[in-house]
Amino acid sequence: MRPPHPPSPERSAEVRRRFAEEARSERPDLAVLCLLLGAEADGTLDEAGIDAAQIELDRLAGQLPFRPGGPQSWAAALHHLLGAREGFRGSPADYRRLESSLLHEVLRRRRGLPILLSVVWMEVARRAGAPVYGVALPGHFVVGFGPEEQQVLVDPFDGGRVLDGSDAELLVAGATGAPLDRSMLVPAAPLEVVVRILNNVRAWAAARPERSDVGLWAVELSLLLPSHPARLRYERAQLLVQRGEFLRGAAELEAYADVVGGVDVAAGERVLGQARAARARLN
Repeated sequence: MRPPHPPSPERSAEVRRRFAEEARSERPDLAVLCLLLGAEADGTLDEAGIDAAQIELDRLAGQLPFRPGGPQSWAAALHHLLGAREGFRGSPADYRRLESSLLHEVLRRRRGLPILLSVVWMEVARRAGAPVYGVALPGHFVVGFGPEEQQVLVDPFDGGRVLDGSDAELLVAGATGAPLDRSMLVPAAPLEVVVRILNNVRAWAAARPERSDVGLWAVELSLLLPSHPARLRYERAQLLVQRGEFLRGAAELEAYADVVGGVDVAAGERVLGQARAARARLN
């Protein structure tokens, strides 16, 4: 996917201001953060489009039965509505598409990555009053209903199929080769979900050097989150140099060298060497 045009500098600045503000709020709104991420990716997503996506989530929630029962009943109701009736699911081809990581596009196409489909499940279920949360299994995001002792897991990528214990074990083993640990089944906080989405976008862009623009905005949104690894600044510097912005990239490399040099002198010197090389490319 290549959006018809990126957001204007003014629109991008406003989107990023709101993204940072929402991320630092007491209770970050997952849908809002995902839609602002989409607005940074796609300049055609204006305020009317963001409102329309929220209205669609509300509409879907309104199709659910009133308090259907326990976790198993909620899981069945979401599977019937979103998987069977509305056709939300994923396929291997969705991993190759940037729009599979953009909530407004997932709502339009009914297709996406496991984590974005899980966002749809969570946001629709939450609006209907379900005890719902995301579960960040290694390599495959799923949705949980109910407390730990009654937990029901579903896989939105597979239309909301209910997972039994062996299913979850197989998903983890397939991704990591390691056994399932109970610590993997704890609810994921909204910002943890957003970090994982941005990591997916960065990985998508890294495999496509011609889309360094996508990698850059994904890194820059990640840097707006309340906590982030310092190495993201190094990644941003490398992307700037890759895009021909040698002075900005060199300045970022020098700033990162100051940080890393405090704990690893040799690493700091290597980064300074990269900064000098970037400046030399101006000649």
